[in-house]
Amino acid sequence: MSFAGFSNIETKFAKSVANFGPVLPGVLLCVVLALAGKGLRLVPGLDLLGPMALAMALGMGIGAAMPLPAGVMPGVRLSAVTLLRAAVVLLGLQLTLADLLSLGLGGLAVTTTALVATFALTLWAGRLLGVAPDLARLIAAGTSICGASAVAATRSATGAGAGDTAYAVACVTLFGTLAMVLMPLVPPLAGLDAAGYGLFVGASVHEVAQVAGAGFRHSAEAGEAAMVAKLSRVLLLAPMVLVLAAWCRRGRTNDTTGEGVATRLPVPWFVFGFLAMVLVASSVELPDTVRTGAGEATTFLMTMALAGLGLSTDLREIRARGARPLLLAAIAALFIAALSLLMVTVWM
Repeated sequence: MSFAGFSNIETKFAKSVANFGPVLPGVLLCVVLALAGKGLRLVPGLDLLGPMALAMALGMGIGAAMPLPAGVMPGVRLSAVTLLRAAVVLLGLQLTLADLLSLGLGGLAVTTTALVATFALTLWAGRLLGVAPDLARLIAAGTSICGASAVAATRSATGAGAGDTAYAVACVTLFGTLAMVLMPLVPPLAGLDAAGYGLFVGASVHEVAQVAGAGFRHSAEAGEAAMVAKLSRVLLLAPMVLVLAAWCRRGRTNDTTGEGVATRLPVPWFVFGFLAMVLVASSVELPDTVRTGAGEATTFLMTMALAGLGLSTDLREIRARGARPLLLAAIAALFIAALSLLMVTVWM
């Protein structure tokens, strides 16, 4: 290679470094908070919370304690938006169409009905309670689909604010943790066997980790059944987010700013990346190391994203929302649990 060729490579590398430089401080801060969130799970009492919620709480605490330097904000925004979308894309490698089919028609009917009914009920109850539509949608997504991951993906697709997102994540973490603790009391009361209990847990508990905790506390059979049922709900993340994004884009396009200009939301292309990864995982036998590595990367990127979200959140905005959204989240959690239990005991 000629000297001119080396010079061109050096120039391009220097430009890349220069472009990444402004976001580096904020990204590193989110990395530190994500690592701290993972580490805090080792503290007794905090092991019930996921690293995402802990990292977000740390970010909110730092943001409340001191004004953040302007130099960290580009990286914080990158983490909260771009890295979140990358995490959603990678999440697709954890799911296959075979997982969905293994649940059977009855199991699919239970999980799909619970998801759609809970989403609709939450939006309806949110209107009755006077909860802001953006926040009601986030709580609906987090409760009916897959907890904090669904909240974050919905926020990215619909343009909801950081305060609404932080409130919704806190709600689904709280009620998902309560469900994980209380669910093992249900089988003897409802007469559920291991498979039925697993389907009940997978159809109703918020987070994947919470589903694993509630399911495997009963038995290995129940835990495996719960995870399959939960994955069927996660697969529905893509169509639900696409529908929500189209709905919100139409609403924002019809609305106009004070200058008479219609506002538009971007198409959530990352959801198509998620679907593409599902197809890859379904059609190619991926090594366990690849799937495990992708799973760990997904969790860490999502944790960084929620750390960035916490740093961007003003606690005064959360306090201003009052207790009605918390009541809405409680209603949604009770509804999905009751409906799932009813369907499992009657249909299965």
